[in-house]
Amino acid sequence: MFEELSDKLDGVLSRFRQRGVLTEPMIREGLREIRRVLLEADVNFKVTREFLGRVQEKALGEAVVKSVSPGQQIVKIVHDELAGLLGEGRPTITWVSSPPTILMVVGLQGSGKTTTTAKLALRFAREGRTPMLAACDLQRPAAIEQLQTLGRQIEVPVHAGTFGGDPVATAAAAVEAARAQGRSVLIVDTAGRLQIDEPLMDELRRIRDGLQPQEILLVADAMTGQEAVRIAEGFDEALDITGVVLTKMDGDARGGAALSIRGVTGKPIKFVGVGEGVDDLDSADPERLAGRILQMGDVVGLVERAQRTMDMEEQEKLQEKVLGKGKFTLEDFLTAMRQIQRMGPLDQLLKLIPGAGRLKIPGGQMDPKRMKHVEAIILSMTPEERENPKIIKGSRRARIARGSGRPVAEINRLLKQFGEMQKFMKQMKGMGGMLGKGGGLPGMPFGR
Repeated sequence: MFEELSDKLDGVLSRFRQRGVLTEPMIREGLREIRRVLLEADVNFKVTREFLGRVQEKALGEAVVKSVSPGQQIVKIVHDELAGLLGEGRPTITWVSSPPTILMVVGLQGSGKTTTTAKLALRFAREGRTPMLAACDLQRPAAIEQLQTLGRQIEVPVHAGTFGGDPVATAAAAVEAARAQGRSVLIVDTAGRLQIDEPLMDELRRIRDGLQPQEILLVADAMTGQEAVRIAEGFDEALDITGVVLTKMDGDARGGAALSIRGVTGKPIKFVGVGEGVDDLDSADPERLAGRILQMGDVVGLVERAQRTMDMEEQEKLQEKVLGKGKFTLEDFLTAMRQIQRMGPLDQLLKLIPGAGRLKIPGGQMDPKRMKHVEAIILSMTPEERENPKIIKGSRRARIARGSGRPVAEINRLLKQFGEMQKFMKQMKGMGGMLGKGGGLPGMPFGR
């Protein structure tokens, strides 16, 4: 998420950080570079111009000129303005005192609307609410079946209409069903089209007028860039949406849609989809997103992922062993690796740790494809070998290679990098205790 934008912005801002004194020409030159980076990231031209206007006004102010660290002051200004561009404060959902709260989910076909509906339900369920889903996309039988399948997967009931039926009547019946079952929130999946057309908008307006939902959330595909912004404008004009859910953010390295939508529509991004799994939905907190873009990390996001996916009892045992006894074995590494795998791609997780995005990791770049190979190698070892890798010499390495189906050179590389990782963990203990949670950064041995 934001990889291209993040790397280029960090390159520009690093030149500010390195200077003890900043002159007005230096600042203006740096801002021209930021402008180029934002436009290359497909950020809306008007949004870019207004953003840089605000940054320039503050960057050329007296507070920056007289600051002890003017470079860091400018980085802070850019961070604050990026956060303002993304929204004002942490996005919230409007909940009613007399349930159910009704969320109407809209969007074009293929944007991930139905999956997002289920992701929202799972998120609310984990917050202690009792969601129900309503399948009101009655033009495609596959959409009804998909939502019912997702409902079973996350154990949330689905009120479904029949193919070719009346979506307005189905939505009204879903509200009654939610009330009868004491459900606190109803999430309505609506029809989509390949493009905005009047019949679709007319149907959505009739559902909106019938339900009077507290939230109308537009699901937009971040990968479409400025097209997502135009789609948001169209839906907002027709329905007066209350917020946006940007999907496929894990595949959007540029980030232009995320930085443009609020500036163009005035409506906040409330959630971002960061993967295909039903767990992969993050709150779009402006401060945290700005921190990710500027490679400042997102510890809150990392902790939230850990809480959702990790076995906390197993994690505490591992933490006590590693931090208490100061010993970390290959068995511990395998346990930690499996825990971390559940949290998502390792390169994404590393970006959530403040400063870690710029660290030189032993073993080079992490390659998720090698994780299964590493697991096979460790499982081919005896308990004694996992406990004390130093005893693994020539004959043992040959046996492990046969058992795992991997070459001896790969076993040698794993053992060498495991030793490097143990040294690396000691150096990283100052990073807020993150290494203790889950036993460190088990991604190190996955370099090529």
